[in-house]
Amino acid sequence: MSTHASDPLAALGSLPGVADSVDSVRKAVDRVYGHRVMRRRSNEITSEAALRGARGSAALAGADWALEEVRRRTDFSADPEARTVGAALRLSAEGGQLLSIWRQSPLRVLARLHLVAEGEPLDSTGRPRQAGEPVDEPLIKAPLPTSAEVSGRLDGLAELIIAGGEAPALVTAAVVHGELLALRPFTTHNGLIARAAERIVLVGSGLDPKSICPAEVGHAELGRDAYLAAFEGYVSGTAEGMAAWITHCGRAVELGVRESTAVCEALQRGAA
Repeated sequence: MSTHASDPLAALGSLPGVADSVDSVRKAVDRVYGHRVMRRRSNEITSEAALRGARGSAALAGADWALEEVRRRTDFSADPEARTVGAALRLSAEGGQLLSIWRQSPLRVLARLHLVAEGEPLDSTGRPRQAGEPVDEPLIKAPLPTSAEVSGRLDGLAELIIAGGEAPALVTAAVVHGELLALRPFTTHNGLIARAAERIVLVGSGLDPKSICPAEVGHAELGRDAYLAAFEGYVSGTAEGMAAWITHCGRAVELGVRESTAVCEALQRGAA
């Protein structure tokens, strides 16, 4: 994070356009939570959002499968794309179990997410990468920070999360997402983990307590090019770039809301 304010997350909330995005996201989330189907079938909406969010995150990671294929498949070990989809599904299922730990020990949660995504304990699993270890993250072309820089910036990110503060949930979620993409702290699955962490922040903050607003769906719908262009803004560290990244993440949440609203309406019609 390239900001020097004493409370950097709160400061980001005052950037031009960010407050409007925060307000728009809150209104969208409130609308879907007010849907009549949510009063009696919220567990179904949560489950469907988890599935669709995993599909969206996997699509950004290079495994762009149809939703029904993700729903139908039971074996996710056959090839790299299948393993990516399997990792995304496991992360989506695991995130909700880690909410109570996140605010006290975010680095422990990130280590757990990497283990879950990897699916097996390797030498590099569940710990930040060491000097000389390669990183498999073809989507992100930004310069790779050194292992020493990763360690320092992860500690700084953890301190911000543990300290809390007045920053809106969207801002905190976007920063966590962007910082993990920038650092790529693990040897594999960094994009999937960054998006899973974004979801944990949105849920744990109380913005989306039932986890029915899958930002991953929106990120995938907006497309790789827009995702990477917005991420370049984050990496730049400029006020304009940071605002562009946060508002992009806000738009992704709103599209996730739209997806779950459509699921609510299908359930109401008896079509799902």
